[in-house]
Parts: sequence; structure tokens; C-alpha cells
Amino acid sequence: MAKKKNENTTSIGFEDAIWRAADKLRGNLNASEYEGVVLGLIFLKYISDKFEAKYQELLQEPDADIEDKDEYEADNVFFVPQEARWQVISLAAHTPQIGKVIDDALEAIERENTKLKGVLPGNYARPELDKRRLGDVVDLFTNIHMLASGDEKDLLGRVYEYCLQKFASMEGKNAGEFYTPSCIVRTIVEVLQPYEGRVYDPCCGSGGMFVQSAKFIYNHQKDINNISVYGQEANPSTWKMAHMNVAIRGLEANLGKSYADTFFNDQHPTLKADFIMANPPFNLSDWGADKLEKDARWKFGLPPAGNANFAWMQHMIHHLSPIGRIGLVLANGALSSQTGGEGTIRQKIVEADLVEGIIALPSQLFYSTGIPVSLWFLSRSKQQKGKVLFIDARNMGTMVTRAVRELMEPDIRKIADTFEAFRNGTLGDEAGYCAVKTLQDIAAQDYILTPGRYVGIAEQEDDGEPFAEKMQRLTSELSGLFVESHRLEDEIKKQLGNIGFKIE
Repeated sequence: MAKKKNENTTSIGFEDAIWRAADKLRGNLNASEYEGVVLGLIFLKYISDKFEAKYQELLQEPDADIEDKDEYEADNVFFVPQEARWQVISLAAHTPQIGKVIDDALEAIERENTKLKGVLPGNYARPELDKRRLGDVVDLFTNIHMLASGDEKDLLGRVYEYCLQKFASMEGKNAGEFYTPSCIVRTIVEVLQPYEGRVYDPCCGSGGMFVQSAKFIYNHQKDINNISVYGQEANPSTWKMAHMNVAIRGLEANLGKSYADTFFNDQHPTLKADFIMANPPFNLSDWGADKLEKDARWKFGLPPAGNANFAWMQHMIHHLSPIGRIGLVLANGALSSQTGGEGTIRQKIVEADLVEGIIALPSQLFYSTGIPVSLWFLSRSKQQKGKVLFIDARNMGTMVTRAVRELMEPDIRKIADTFEAFRNGTLGDEAGYCAVKTLQDIAAQDYILTPGRYVGIAEQEDDGEPFAEKMQRLTSELSGLFVESHRLEDEIKKQLGNIGFKIE
């Protein structure tokens, strides 16, 4: 199937060229090692280009000290020491030492930039990494200038995101640990509208929520400095990816002092966020409920030990400011489950008038799972008190490969516009798509939040054919199909008999 153009996966050729060249490095590396190699090189070239641009700018200033770190940090540019500059790496591209040269460069950059301490990948000198191919990729990066040009101000950011997406498609089931499809993230961001305030993701993966928030702000001509970014991630490799991802986007982010389990080592214990966006692990079991029974976060009830869905949700509510909004992805079971006290927790959250809207998403959006999922939107300051918006978007999206679907720009815009109309009080119900219901309506459904229960079925357009005539036509067609099926059945039996297999 031909790929349809969409911002989520659009390739401008440059991204794909880098990916194809870097893909030659794979060799016998496993996916997790390989992604570190590729993303680390992209990041190294990015900070080198940014440094070089500032370096050339300072050369034109008579009083500037071109080797003063403060000159660079004042402009949010990482300082790159001489031995780590791309020219040194480029000159060593086709020598046996290229791996060690890159390792030394990354160590030097970490040493000079405390924000990157313990963040950058390494071990490019390992024997299993083909040095000839590594040199070829260095050449490619050398020949393509990665700084912004024209209106394409986040060119390398797009490359980084493109490669994350490609790794997700390669890793399949394991990809959920670091990658949420950008169309889902964009939907959350467009509904939440994080123009300013504190943005938080307690399970931030590679930082996709932050990147899309920044894009949203740029697209609406707002100031990126009006948001403060906070995140946490338990996987050390993914935590590093997130640091690089937000740095490439020019975002100042507090991702905690280290990678850590959000439930047991909250890196932002006093944070009250204005926007919380997350795609927590689906149906996580054995998350430590027995050790956290008295935790203050469980205001609406102790989540079951076998499923952390409502632990994640209550953690987010706990961190929500008085004007805050939440957008999170959860498996559909959270909409209706009654096991382990989940039904009671869900009821209390609804009764507290925190639920603003629920969106049932189409299948096949994730590389990592076929589990059907929904988006939950919660708010402490709902514009429509006592009401909840339900959207059934299961029929939206376009198949971009045989296995993967994407919400396209018109789909995302329609959903965001529907929420905006709901908040403004101008939305009318649309059978099969959306409905606004009161808390009393939801109570009558035993606090089950499945959108299909509330939006109904879209009316089918009358084709003008009288019912009796239609039934006569359809039964006649069905009779013909039965005759043909019997003929095919006899033919199959005959052919099997010819080769010695008889079917009674």
C-alpha cells in the first residue's frame, strides 16, 4: 500500500537517507544496542553543528572568548571541547580508531556539560561495530549540514523522531517501552493545548509528549519558554534517549536526578503540574501495591496489585494543579473493569467530576501491541461541570502499512475541534461519533465509560429501495451463493479423491 503523506511519518528524503546509511551499521548488534549507536551519532552531530554556529558567531565579536563555556551556555548551546569537535571525528572517519575517537568525544562532552552527565551512549569502539561502515555514516553526517535552514527549524529533531519510529517498527512488542505513536501524542496535545505552565509525564519514554508540546507551541506562535518540562523514566537507556530528544528540541527539561521507578522513587514529589500527558505501561502487574498500601496518592482507593492502570491515573491526579488537565492512554479494560476494586475507583473519580472526556481509539495504532486503547482526559477545572464528552474514533485513521494505522491530520483536527466545541457548550451529539452525557447518565450505566454505550450507532442513509424488494434481491443473491459453494465443495472433494484422499 502506498504511504499517504502525513506529518507523522513524512520523510523529506534526508531522514530516510540517514536511516538507510545508519542501518548498514546493524550487523550483529541487537536492536537496543543499535539504536544507541545511531541516536548517539545524530545527537553528537547536532550539538557539534550548534556549537560551530555559535563559535563562528563569536569569532565576529572582538571581545568574545571563543573558548569560554559561559558564552555558549548563555545561548543554551552545549560546549564542545576541541577533541570532541566534528572536524576531529571526521578526519578519523576511515581509521581503525574511529570508534575510540567517538567514545572520547562523548566522554569529553559529558565532562564539560553537567546536564549530559551519564546521558550519552558510548562503546563505539566495541569489536562487533563495523568500523568501515561507522566511518561511512560519519562521512554522511559530515556532508549534510544539520542546522536549521529556511522554515525547517527542527530538521535534526525530525531525523531523531524518524529513527525512533523506525526502531519502534523493528522492535515490535518491546517498542512500547520508549515510543508512543506521534499521532496519538499529537491528539493528546491538541486537546490539552499546553500553551504555558508546568508539563509533566511520569513515564516519559523517549520524551515524545514534550516534543509534541513544543511543536504545538511553535505552531501557535507562542513562546516555548512559557512551559516548564518535568518527566521521569525507569528504563536507563530510554531515560538517556529522552534527554537527547528534548535537548535536540532546545527544551529545558527536568527528568529527575536519575532513572527511577515512579511509584517507589517519585523524582518530583512536590510538583503540581498544569498539564500531565502520559502513556503508562498497559495493565502493568506486580507493580508493588503491597508495599504502598498507605500511600497518600490513593485518594480514590487502593489499586489492585495485578493492574497498575488506576495507580498511574491516581499518581497523575495527585500531581495535578488546581487548574490542571490530564491526557493519558489506557487499555480499554480500564473503562469497564470491576475487578480488584477498579469499578469503585472509577466511580469515585467520575463522582469527583474529574473526567472531562473519553476517546475510543482505532486498532493497530501501536507497533508494540494490538490491545485496544482509549484516551482519558481529566480536569480539575472543567468548563462543563457535571458533563462528560464521549468520542468513538474507532473508524478513524488510515492504514499506512499492512499492520499499522495512523490518525491523519483531519482526524486529529476533528477530535480537537469536537473537544473545543464541548468546552464552549456548542457541541451537539452526533450518532455513532460523539455524545455529551451527565454524571447521572453515567451512573445509570454503572459508571462504565465505554464510548460505544453513549454515542449510539450512526444512521444509515436510506438507499430508496423498498424493504420487500431488497429482501427479495438479497435472498436471491444468497441462494446463488449457496449453489456456488456446493459446486466448489464437490470440486474440492473430487480433486482430493484424484490424489487418494476421500472425504465422506
